[in-house]
Amino acid sequence: MLKPHEQRFPWNLDWNLLRTFMMVVEAGGITPAAHLLRLRQPTISAALKRLEDTMGRKLVNRSPKHFSVTPWGRVLYAEASAIFGAVSQLPDLMGGLQEEVTGQINIALASHVVAPHFDAVLERFNTLYPKVSYSISTMDSVAVVSTLQQNRASFGVALLHRPPAGLDTSVLYREFFGLFCGPSHRLYGRANIEESELRDEDVVSFWTDDPNGALSGVAHLRARLRMRSEPRGLSSNLPEVRRMIVANIGIGALPVHVARKDVQSGLLWQMPPYQGLPAVDIHLLTNPKRSLNNAEKALLAMLQAAIDAVPLAERTYSG
Repeated sequence: MLKPHEQRFPWNLDWNLLRTFMMVVEAGGITPAAHLLRLRQPTISAALKRLEDTMGRKLVNRSPKHFSVTPWGRVLYAEASAIFGAVSQLPDLMGGLQEEVTGQINIALASHVVAPHFDAVLERFNTLYPKVSYSISTMDSVAVVSTLQQNRASFGVALLHRPPAGLDTSVLYREFFGLFCGPSHRLYGRANIEESELRDEDVVSFWTDDPNGALSGVAHLRARLRMRSEPRGLSSNLPEVRRMIVANIGIGALPVHVARKDVQSGLLWQMPPYQGLPAVDIHLLTNPKRSLNNAEKALLAMLQAAIDAVPLAERTYSG
């Protein structure tokens, strides 16, 4: 086996080229990357060529009208992102060596995470450790998984269709999705609506709502009711799906416990069925390869303790 100093590739690699390559991929091309980095386009092109020569592989396909990342480029981007995610932790890790719990916690959340149990843990943690700072980003569940796999967040909360590679997961809570319409819909305010009346109705939904996605139960429900198969509106953000429902762009599925206040205030009206609604588990995701600072360790320990102590039945929100 080669000794570390005999493995020449890491020593010969210009690590700045990886940062440039990441910007090219994330910006979607050489020209936009040059604008972001405030460099000339030929400088970015030359850096990319040097990296491809070092790797011995073509990393991107590029022409005046086309840009795409090759399979080798996708592998390099994923690994480079993980490397930079680890490096970005170093100041926080070093600053957290003192006994006092301090540091930054970066949380990646699906947009519709509404869970009193989770909020109660966060409130209790903040009371105990007032010097911890937080950054919370909302995104779709696929992006949450990707962010955790790239080691860019302390932990994530998201819907899952299947166990993600390289991540640890546990069920944080369970929710049920119901169908809702807005005030101007023809069925609004009606009691005893028949399921057959939803046939051919326009729908709005989430990007993850398809037979092979995290919201497959909702997609199957719509299919059973023979609603329109192609949504008129899609979003990864719950408030925007809600906005489209209220605007009568289509009937949409929302977590029942989240929609309850809007139903009570008259902005939404629940459609059938009212029983046997699709159940969706919301998961806590962590990356076992991440080096945790004191704050991350403490909050994750508190969250896991709450999950272990409270039965799932009590972490199930039916509305």
